[in-house]
Amino acid sequence: MMENKSKYPNLDEDSVKKIIKSGTTTVGIMVKDGVVIGTESQATAGYTVATKKAQKLFKINDYTAATISGGVADCQYVVNQLQALSRLKQVEDDKVPDPQYIASMTRNVLFSGRSYFLCMMIIGGFSQKSKKGLLYGVDLLGTLYEEERFISFGSGSPFSLGVLEADWTKNLTKSAGIKLIETAISSSRERDAASGFSLQIASIDKNGYKQVQ
Repeated sequence: MMENKSKYPNLDEDSVKKIIKSGTTTVGIMVKDGVVIGTESQATAGYTVATKKAQKLFKINDYTAATISGGVADCQYVVNQLQALSRLKQVEDDKVPDPQYIASMTRNVLFSGRSYFLCMMIIGGFSQKSKKGLLYGVDLLGTLYEEERFISFGSGSPFSLGVLEADWTKNLTKSAGIKLIETAISSSRERDAASGFSLQIASIDKNGYKQVQ
C-alpha cells in the first residue's frame, strides 16, 4: 500500500506478499524507440484514500524515470538518493548516466536496506550507449528484473497485465504505447479499489524524458 511507515522489523513471508500486492498500479512498457511508464495518483492509508494527487512518477535524470509503490516515505527517500547519485555520476563522467546504472543503484540501495525500505520500483529509460530503451523492475529485497516487453507492480497489476498480454506487440510506436498504458491503468482503476484518479505517464526516447500526463 502507499502508506506512511518508518520502521519495518522482521518482515515475514506474508508481509512481503502484502507489500508486493500493495495498493497501487504502476506500469512500464517497451516501445519502438524507447519506453513509456505510468501510474495513477491515488494513495491509500488502509481503507482510506489519503490523497488523490500522490506523485508516483519521478524523473531521475534526462533519460531515466521511475515509478514507485510501497511506503511513501521510503519511496521518496530512495528516489532522492537516486537523483543525487545520478547527479554525482553525471559530474564525474560529464554525461548523463544510463538507465542500467540507475537500476543498479536502485538495487544496491534496496538491498543494503533489505526488509527496511518498503519500496518497489519500475526504472525505465533510454540508453545513449546502446541506443535503445531499457526497462527494469526492482523489489524491496533488491531483486533486479530486466524486461523486454512490459512490467506492472501493485494491487492493480493483474488487471493491467491482462491488457498488456492481450494488446502489447513488438515495435509499438510511442503514441500507441501511451494509449496502451492509458488503457492498462484505466482497467485497474475500474476494478482495483486501491487504484484511482489521474494518470501520470512519461515517455523516454533519444530526445529524453517527456511528461505526457
